[in-house]
Amino acid sequence: MSQEIDLHKIRNIGVMAHIDAGKTTVSERILFYSGKTHKIGEVHDGEAIMDWMDQEQERGITITSAATTTSWNDHTITIIDTPGHVDFTAEVERSLRVLDGAVALFCAVGGVQPQSEQVWRQSEKYEVPKIAFINKMDRVGADFFGVVAQIQDTLAANVVPIVLPIGKEDYLKGVIDLIKMKAVYYSNEDRGVTYDEEDIPAEMLDEANKWRANLLEKSAEQDDELFEKFLETGTLTEDEIVNSIRKATIGRKVIPVYCGSAFKNKGVQRMLDGIVNFLPSPADIAPIIHVSGEEEIVRKHSVDEPFSALAFKILADKHMGKLTFIRVYSGCVEAGATVYNSTKQKTQRIGRIIRMHSIKQESIERAMCGDIVAIVGLSDTRTGDTLCCKDNPIVLESIEFPAPVMSISVQPESRTDSDKMGDALHKLSDEDPTFTVGYDKETNETIISGMGELHLEVLVERLKREYNVVADVGRPEVAYRETITQKIEGQYKHSKQSGGRGQYGHVCFRMEPLEPGKGLEFENEVKGGNIPSEYITAVKKGVVKAMESGPFAGYPVVDVRVTVYDGSYHDVDSSEFAFIEAARVCFRSLFMQASPELLEPVMSVESVAPEEYMGGVSGSICQRRGRIEAMDELAGSKVVRGMVPLSEMFGYTNVIRSLTQGRGEFTMQFERYEAVPFSIAEEVIKKRREEDKIRA
Repeated sequence: MSQEIDLHKIRNIGVMAHIDAGKTTVSERILFYSGKTHKIGEVHDGEAIMDWMDQEQERGITITSAATTTSWNDHTITIIDTPGHVDFTAEVERSLRVLDGAVALFCAVGGVQPQSEQVWRQSEKYEVPKIAFINKMDRVGADFFGVVAQIQDTLAANVVPIVLPIGKEDYLKGVIDLIKMKAVYYSNEDRGVTYDEEDIPAEMLDEANKWRANLLEKSAEQDDELFEKFLETGTLTEDEIVNSIRKATIGRKVIPVYCGSAFKNKGVQRMLDGIVNFLPSPADIAPIIHVSGEEEIVRKHSVDEPFSALAFKILADKHMGKLTFIRVYSGCVEAGATVYNSTKQKTQRIGRIIRMHSIKQESIERAMCGDIVAIVGLSDTRTGDTLCCKDNPIVLESIEFPAPVMSISVQPESRTDSDKMGDALHKLSDEDPTFTVGYDKETNETIISGMGELHLEVLVERLKREYNVVADVGRPEVAYRETITQKIEGQYKHSKQSGGRGQYGHVCFRMEPLEPGKGLEFENEVKGGNIPSEYITAVKKGVVKAMESGPFAGYPVVDVRVTVYDGSYHDVDSSEFAFIEAARVCFRSLFMQASPELLEPVMSVESVAPEEYMGGVSGSICQRRGRIEAMDELAGSKVVRGMVPLSEMFGYTNVIRSLTQGRGEFTMQFERYEAVPFSIAEEVIKKRREEDKIRA
């Protein structure tokens, strides 16, 4: 069998959803039904194979994206079970970048929840084809058709149900397969491994015929010839339906929808059929096009092409050292081979190649196009780096991660822990691109930054458990930013004589505010060589240096366009250092004249609680400078959606629990930066300056 045929039988998929939709339970059932495991691990028992970290088992949540490989209907399926909690969004981002397809999971009661929307947006960014699985049909309040409508309306998805539930809640018996027009009943005796296909119950026949007609119409719409046949005969064959829906799914025109209860072992096998039938293989993905100068490199997904792969995850293994997870996009690579890191422009040697089953490992001799494997030995490779042949270099599109929004200080409890902590933090930041480590020279404190309280709490706990480092943790700090609100021009001349060679650099700047999220735009409009081109780089360095700690309150500066339009230099006294200093001082001086303002991260918050507690929950959001934007009903509870500054949300978990007698919950995710009200900005700046005095 040729590799090309093999490629068509590979599926690289992710399971993505809001927290608590049942992603890990679904993944465990997939492994069980496909014969990869002989015992089902349950999340609530702390025995889920895909949740291998101690903390995942204790908290009942997924923290890292675990990879495993299994097979179904003669197809190889690599599954990545991603986290649902917004604090671990980097794990979702990196997984979606390298996957060919995804299963979007929805709770039959909760429907489309905030993190469902977030991961959906992330998957759309990377143009990932999807099928949907509406899980937990056995729960009280389950509403299959309500969730289908929500997916269509909220996510603007063209949904096409492939199965319908037979009953719901305690009376969920199985599903109706609309392609075969059969009722499927799952055995309770062997946990759903065996099932019977029977005629559709008479009371559901009208409903089934209605949705079968919808399936036929959606299938016929995808192809002119098929449409003509459908108009003539009023029906299509099973193969025609599958092929048509597959083409439309890969083209991201439709979302096939399945349903069931993973926990009650119903409906998962039909979803596995959907993964094989409708989600793309590596051979279905468009070729990679890379523009290098004027040359356009086209790289097909084939074993006959030169080797190329993307590193998407780093994992520190106690026994094997650093593991680098890669997705092979073309060609093949063997253990012991030398590869070229085109991102770092370094040559590296591959040690062992490992196919992962959660944290169990199987050594293989070679990785081929379409494989997702772990590599031992790539010490200089980081997340987002491209590996390829040196003779045929290519740089693949990297992975963009959101910037951290919260920081805390950590101090080792003992001096012996100090070196161990530095090494451990370095390894953890290698693994997680949204976790950064810095050092405050003035306070001699190590500052760690992440995506939220839970993210940082988990990382501090990992320090203790995995690296035996006990750390004292400081209070959380918000990642404020500062910017300007007015356009301004000015100049600064850095001129010093101190015997011998002097220092001379003269710059004229124009500064103006940019739209949120734009960062720094640096433009050079110097004419006539008034500043030689070799010093323009130094000018930009000076601006970047000044932006690291803004003059307004000492926070990083964002969203500013700086144009250097004139200046002067001295043949003898000018140097790179002089122009860096001139640019730095000029920037700081003009910044304070351009009506600076402080920016704070604002979170999108969704609180869910029974109706009788809504007054207290709404009030608590308003007390935190929040804006309530919507109130909805959801399965007998009320939902409040609003925007709240991150600085006001510390400890909110305990607040909502006490307000609702433990029956309420909330989720939040970073939305954007907004200006801090003047009175509060004054307090923040005053506090910051007092801290600076204490340090001094």
